[in-house]
Amino acid sequence: MITVNEALDAIFELVTPCGTEEVPLAEAAGRALAAPVTATRLQPPFAASAMDGYALNGVEADPEAMFRVIGESAAGHGFDGRVGPGECVRIFTGAPLPEGTNRVIIQEDVTRKGNLVTLARKLDKGPHVRPAGADFKPGDTIPAPRVLTPADLALTAAMNVPTLTVSRKPVVALLATGDELVMPGEVPGPDQIIASNSFGLKALIEANGGHARMLPIARDNADSLRTALNLAADADLIVTIGGASVGDHDIVGAVAAEMGMDQSFYKVLMRPGKPLMAGRMADAVMIGLPGNPVSSMVCGHVFLVPALRAMQGLGEAAAPRHHAVLTADIGPNGPREHYMRARVDNGEITVFDSQDSALLSVLAQANALLVRPVSAPALAAGAQVEYLPI
Repeated sequence: MITVNEALDAIFELVTPCGTEEVPLAEAAGRALAAPVTATRLQPPFAASAMDGYALNGVEADPEAMFRVIGESAAGHGFDGRVGPGECVRIFTGAPLPEGTNRVIIQEDVTRKGNLVTLARKLDKGPHVRPAGADFKPGDTIPAPRVLTPADLALTAAMNVPTLTVSRKPVVALLATGDELVMPGEVPGPDQIIASNSFGLKALIEANGGHARMLPIARDNADSLRTALNLAADADLIVTIGGASVGDHDIVGAVAAEMGMDQSFYKVLMRPGKPLMAGRMADAVMIGLPGNPVSSMVCGHVFLVPALRAMQGLGEAAAPRHHAVLTADIGPNGPREHYMRARVDNGEITVFDSQDSALLSVLAQANALLVRPVSAPALAAGAQVEYLPI
C-alpha cells in the first residue's frame, strides 16, 4: 500500500492537460481560463460623474457661488460643448464630464431657480469624478490559469472581449459495477440496492469542470465489464465504482489489465477508501474507486477533484485544507490516514459519532472531512485540526 500523497502524485503523473478551445463569453462561467484576457481600451473611456449633480470647474466651487446652467450630460448622451467660467452643466451618474469641468457638486448641495444654481454654504470635498481608465487600461490583464468567476466574466465583458480561450472539459466516463445495483426508479430485487455513487460523483465532477458521462451498470462478469469499458474508450478519464477489491466478484482490475491497462498502484493507506486503483488504458486515465458510497465520495474529493484541476491546466496540488477547533475529544488514529465526516460551524468542528463508510445520511450532513494523520495521538476538545471542505 502507498500513502495518500504518493497516490496523488502517481495520479498527477498519469493525467495530462486536455487542450484548449474557444468559447463565447456567455458560456464561460466556471470554465478554466487557459490564456490571459487583455484589455484594449480604457474603462471608463472618459472621466465620468460618480453622482447626480452639476459639473463645473472646481476652482470656482466656492460656498454660495452662482452658476448658469448651459446644458445637460447624461449616460450615453454627453454635453457637446465647453463649459466656461461661471457656467455648469446638469450631470447624471455615469455621464461624461464636459470639457472645462473637473468636479461634480452633488444635487443636494445646490439650489436651482430656472437656469441659475447656487451652491450651498457647506460643500463636501468631492470631486465625485471617476477618472478615465480608473478601472483598467489597455494592456491590463486577467491572468490565467484560473476558474472564471461571475466577477471575471463581468470584467471580461467590460474589456469588450467576446470569446475566451479555456481548457477543454475533461470527459469522464462513470462506470458503476455490481450485480446488486439497480438505477433509481427501478424496483430492486430482494438482494439489490439502488446505485447512488454515480450520481454523487457526477455532481462532484461537473462542479469541478468535468463533463461526466454515466455508462450502463456493468454486471459482475467479464463480458459485461468489457462491453462497458469499450463504451468508455473516447473518455479522458474512466472512473469505475466498485469491483476493485480482492473478492471473488471484484474483477475490474483483472479485466482492465486484459484490455491493456497499465496499473500504477492499488491500495492506499487511508480510510475510508483503501481499495483504490489507478493506471492508464490506451489514451485514458483509469481510476478505480471503492464501492462503498462514502468511500467513493471521499476518494472523489481527495483524488478526482485534484486530477480534474490538473487536466484543466490549473496545477497539480492536493485539495486545500483548512483549520478548525475541536468541539469534543477524539481518540488516537491507526495506521491509515483517516478522513472523518464532520461539520464545521463558526471555526469549530464536530465529528459525527458514526463513521461507517456505508452511511450516506451522515455524509449528507457533513461539510468537512477531518483529516487524521497516520498514528495521530488522541486529541482533547479545543485542539486545532486540519479539515478538507466538502
